[in-house]
Amino acid sequence: MTKSETVKARIARPKNAAERKARVAKILAGLDEMYPAATCALRHANAWELLVATILSAQCTDKRVNEVTPGLFRKYPTIRDFAAASQEEMAREIRSTGFFNNKAKSVIGAARKILADYKGEVPRDIESLLTVPGAARKTANVVLGTAFGIASGVVVDTHVQRISRRLDLTRATEPVKIELDLMRVIPKQKWILFSHQIIHHGRALCVARNPKCAECKLAPLCYATDKTV
Repeated sequence: MTKSETVKARIARPKNAAERKARVAKILAGLDEMYPAATCALRHANAWELLVATILSAQCTDKRVNEVTPGLFRKYPTIRDFAAASQEEMAREIRSTGFFNNKAKSVIGAARKILADYKGEVPRDIESLLTVPGAARKTANVVLGTAFGIASGVVVDTHVQRISRRLDLTRATEPVKIELDLMRVIPKQKWILFSHQIIHHGRALCVARNPKCAECKLAPLCYATDKTV
């Protein structure tokens, strides 16, 4: 018997809806124990700054974004300053985050849209926020959840995609379908915290290569075939 077969044999799968619900509750309890105070790693002082930081975080690490945003927010202290900015100049300011031309266009477009349509205030509902340049579902869920405490959905980044599949909370591969699956199985009051916890988990223990399964409280609930034992 191979190691992966041994792992599969050792962990019994739920046989019905009640057992599946109980398993999810155990997963959430394990995450609460490991990451009780997990929150967004992007530094920000308000909803607008979080929106900017989240747009910049696409295909970039939070660490790098946190190195760029302090200077950016000093140079453009208000949303009106962002709206009046030169796209070429802003692109130079955020160059190290990658895709800097598109990101500069999105950030400036977001500032202008919010000033024109929402009186300079970041909207607090998913439908309105999705009309803002640069704010797809992931970004909108981050802003609504972290800045306003509004559970509009589940943030699905690369960590959430990978780990949710490892934990068999979804078998989908597209972010929108993964989010819908998670919204069905995770209680709504846990949507915001769950995303932060899974993202922290993906950075700390359940890394893409050589996950630290021996240190993970979710190991007894995990069916992944590449577990390190």
